[in-house]
Amino acid sequence: MNKLAETEKAYIAGLFDGEGTIDYTRRWEKKQNAKKKYKFWRISCTVSMTDRPVIEWLHETLGFGTMRPKKVPKGMKPQWRWRCVFRDALQFAKLIWPYTQTKLHKVEQILDHYADMDPLKKTHSPSAKIINLNERRNQVRHEKK
Repeated sequence: MNKLAETEKAYIAGLFDGEGTIDYTRRWEKKQNAKKKYKFWRISCTVSMTDRPVIEWLHETLGFGTMRPKKVPKGMKPQWRWRCVFRDALQFAKLIWPYTQTKLHKVEQILDHYADMDPLKKTHSPSAKIINLNERRNQVRHEKK
């Protein structure tokens, strides 16, 4: 994945901004054989569309996540879904962060979530606060130097 050209990363981020979703929520769930419900984080990134070759390209290019048909009501055009969860979602968020625009806040929530869990705090990730697009571009340029 590190061998991706910057244009491919930007394309993937644009594709995700237009066709993707992020699930960053905390839900009550009951684990198998458990008596009580507990709150668990659900973190996932998904791209769904009717254009199967694009989803196949995304899956092959990234080399992680899953690709499956998506259930649709009878009579609708078939859809395909690429999805990654948890640490793969973190890897994906790191990849698209410099290029994403419409989903920037949610992407940064994923980055912050895992940065908060890092006891050594060696990796710096952006804050999940909404920032100006030009300010973000300056941060990216500064980090690349």
